[in-house]
Amino acid sequence: MSNPTYVKEVDAITLTLQHHIDGARSGHGADLKPAFRDLATFYGYATFYGYVGKDLFGGPIQDLCEWNDQNGPATDIKTRIAALTIVGTCANVRLETDKWTGHRFTDFFTLVKFDGHWKIVSKVF
Repeated sequence: MSNPTYVKEVDAITLTLQHHIDGARSGHGADLKPAFRDLATFYGYATFYGYVGKDLFGGPIQDLCEWNDQNGPATDIKTRIAALTIVGTCANVRLETDKWTGHRFTDFFTLVKFDGHWKIVSKVF
């Protein structure tokens, strides 16, 4: 069996990220969660979360899923992959997002390929 091509790996990573996007669009954490490894984490500064200055919004990915449930759907969300780097079974992606319930984000994702499937292990914004 041949090794996956770079294009196939990019397509697989894009499908993983689509879970994140679909979850934001629907406002359901359960739709967001399949993009992430169970022990994934997230961190970032965001004033509309009530965290400003030295305080971070972050922790286990379940906290982001719960926040997403409370935040509601972002039906007009727009996203673009701005950068994607793959080295073996590791990848980094920069995702630009507009209109996530009125806000703009730059997300940095680290992904690892587990048992043939790409999963996000960390999100920083």
